[in-house]
Amino acid sequence: MSAVSKPHEIVERALDLSTADGCVVIADEESSANLRWAGNALTTNGVTRGRTLTVIATVDGKEGTASGVVSRSAVTAEDLEPLVRAAEAAARAAGPAEDAQPLVTGVPVAGDFTDAPAETSSAVFTDFAPALGEAFARARSGGRELYGFAHHRLTSTYLGTSTGVRLRHDQPTGTLEVNAKSPDRTRSAWAGRSTRDFKDVDPAALDAELATRLGWAERRIELPAGRYETLLPPTAVADLLIYQLWSSAGRDAAEGRTVFSKPGGGTRVGETLSELPLTLRSDPHEPGLESAPFVIAHASGDDASVFDNGLPLAPTTWVRDGKLDRLVTTRHSAGLTGLPVAPAIGNVILDGGDDERSLEEMVAGTERGLLLTCLWYIREVDPATLLLTGLTRDGVYLVENGEVAGEVNNFRFNESPVDLLSRAAEAGRTEKTLPREWSDWFTRAAMPALRIPDFNMSSVSQGV
Repeated sequence: MSAVSKPHEIVERALDLSTADGCVVIADEESSANLRWAGNALTTNGVTRGRTLTVIATVDGKEGTASGVVSRSAVTAEDLEPLVRAAEAAARAAGPAEDAQPLVTGVPVAGDFTDAPAETSSAVFTDFAPALGEAFARARSGGRELYGFAHHRLTSTYLGTSTGVRLRHDQPTGTLEVNAKSPDRTRSAWAGRSTRDFKDVDPAALDAELATRLGWAERRIELPAGRYETLLPPTAVADLLIYQLWSSAGRDAAEGRTVFSKPGGGTRVGETLSELPLTLRSDPHEPGLESAPFVIAHASGDDASVFDNGLPLAPTTWVRDGKLDRLVTTRHSAGLTGLPVAPAIGNVILDGGDDERSLEEMVAGTERGLLLTCLWYIREVDPATLLLTGLTRDGVYLVENGEVAGEVNNFRFNESPVDLLSRAAEAGRTEKTLPREWSDWFTRAAMPALRIPDFNMSSVSQGV
């Protein structure tokens, strides 16, 4: 084994090799385990491991500080010096970095910085896999087929800088997605869950939910495009508000380029976005949704800066009681805009609804409207209004007199999440949810169901 093989040793060795004015090293050690199934039977499973090393070199010059970033996977001790030199060469070839700031200092060293990386394995499915097998048996006897996958990833991130920062974070990420189909494949329903360890997911409960939805779909009702009272389940709300959060960079708003720009200049911070007392927030220590408590930035962008690596993160409220309270800023963009420093955080929670009111109770209180399962293929149409388009998928149901009357055709929608907040008539109980569209990038969310009186189904879709 190489003399330098442990993640913290690689970080230290890369910092020792640096000849730049400043250096940031991020080592990501990742392991993953997965199960896949189709037609009520497991098809594949596997375990993977990998390492990625990112070196950020900063070079001071007469016109300012430049930065160079180089990332490589499967890095060994022999690869370290070429990687560090490549980052330094990139910095020296670059012009001054607009987001340049002094590297973070004064952060206490993590007590577990020298510990071995955390790892996942197939053992994470020890209890889940037998329960899944039982769900297959029930589905088979009920005349439905289950398809889907379970994925668990554990990433240990080691962050070191030339200014003395030594931090470590272990991030477990688990997702479960299940599709149930009728044998003739004309009916389909989806359910998903986000989890840290697969101890809080119940395949039997998901199968029962999917069986109910397939039963609703036995009656088919055709509806035209139009505006309908619509119940958005938590997963759909998450997909929309995650996109809103991704579009809330403070600098972009101050420069007049987003839905959060104030006409005539400035931002809309302080304006009312919703008449409901809704609060959109992020907290790295939120129970069950824990995320990195410090900035980990592999690259700079509108809402992130490599110079902020190691900056401590605190609970942040983006919308407070219906009013816009914060926009995402780096130290640099906060200085430009006069907004508070508010870096992005790896989770999002929407509170303020009726904690006693479930989605089922909201259905029971609906005279006539649509109940969605999830959204799909979401794309931006107009950044000035944050108008999004996308498709419904795997079940749209007509509710009449408090009961589901049957399944209707799918639709393409055109809506802005900011506008939806202003029109929301009711919010239910906040619960952990898996955003379907963004589950490859963002899994830690808790949302209520929302009632929208006039959701815009702009055209009929032929998708299942």
